[in-house]
Amino acid sequence: MFIDIDCAQEKKYGQNAFGDCFMSKRYPERGELIAVLSDGLGSGIKADILASMTATMLLKFVEAGRDIKRTCEVVMNALPVCKVRKISYSTFSVAVCSEDGEVKIVEEGNPPFVYISDGKVIEPEFTVIDSETFTNRHMHIYHLKLKLGDRLIFCSDGVTQAGLGNPNLKLGLRRSGLIKCLLDRINENPDISSRELSRAIVRIAQNTEVDRHAKDDTSCCVIHYRNPRKALIFTGPPYHMEKDHEYAVEFYNSESKKAICGGTTANLISRELNIPVRTDLTGSFGKLPAVSHMEGVDLVTEGILTLTRAVEYLENGFNGKESDAAYELMDFLLQSDYIEFMVGAKLNQAHYDPNLPIEIEIRKNIIKKMAKILEDKYFKRVVVRYL
Repeated sequence: MFIDIDCAQEKKYGQNAFGDCFMSKRYPERGELIAVLSDGLGSGIKADILASMTATMLLKFVEAGRDIKRTCEVVMNALPVCKVRKISYSTFSVAVCSEDGEVKIVEEGNPPFVYISDGKVIEPEFTVIDSETFTNRHMHIYHLKLKLGDRLIFCSDGVTQAGLGNPNLKLGLRRSGLIKCLLDRINENPDISSRELSRAIVRIAQNTEVDRHAKDDTSCCVIHYRNPRKALIFTGPPYHMEKDHEYAVEFYNSESKKAICGGTTANLISRELNIPVRTDLTGSFGKLPAVSHMEGVDLVTEGILTLTRAVEYLENGFNGKESDAAYELMDFLLQSDYIEFMVGAKLNQAHYDPNLPIEIEIRKNIIKKMAKILEDKYFKRVVVRYL
């Protein structure tokens, strides 16, 4: 099973920093994933520091192989309590997930997570551990066994308290409202990704406010156990021309979703397999070359320019009003879990044209940077093969 995880966040209106902190790290060699969601007291820079400090400590301790129960107990006892409000400076949720479905969860102060299986909400049993330092502070510890299709949803109180004071929601969205929103979205689209679902919940929370402005930092993390979605991207001609046909057949016969990045690469596939390529001149693609179409291939784009722009979108987000070929490529990548790049090692003299922008990097460096962003920021599994 593949662990699909994503987290959507919205800052409190008027603040420049997130008061919630989400961190996650995947360990392919041991088939494990660790996720932490921390909510700092208040909002702004102070809350950001408190939440980041808490999340970092938890992630580092668990990553080092420390017992999750003991780690969270130490952190809980170490976190001070606000003298005025008499509440913790930071709350947290920690999940350690293995690909075989074994999940350990520790929560302290955050709204209880939601466990959805077969379209129903499961209320699992838990153990309570009291703080040795502070009264009225407790940890809830869960040991779960998830199966294919199950989901876990974690959120900060910016979600459950959204709309507080609204004439129609005097007590806010609450956990019951969150559950209804989740089930509605999943029933509409049983295959909805963690990315789409987490963003939908944050958007709902924000729209619940009377003026559509977030009154608190709002975060939603979704973990979904499902079959992996595989993608294969072919970019650049192979170093040995005599292997063109072999690689073209391998690419085209793959059962993964397929994309070609590069006009030379597309012409190579077309030539070797006798499949025509046609360019789409009807859409709006900004300053980038238009996408093309080839039977049996999901996406065909230009090479270096599009790859470079796609890296920018992955790194900084897409802020444009109209999608372009790089946005199409970014969306293709983010809708996949296992991503394999077939990167041709043959030099293309066009890459060294002095008229091209100086920030353009050679193909290998672009793919290397893209792979790192996909792994570190979007939790994808990436393999790069040089041909």
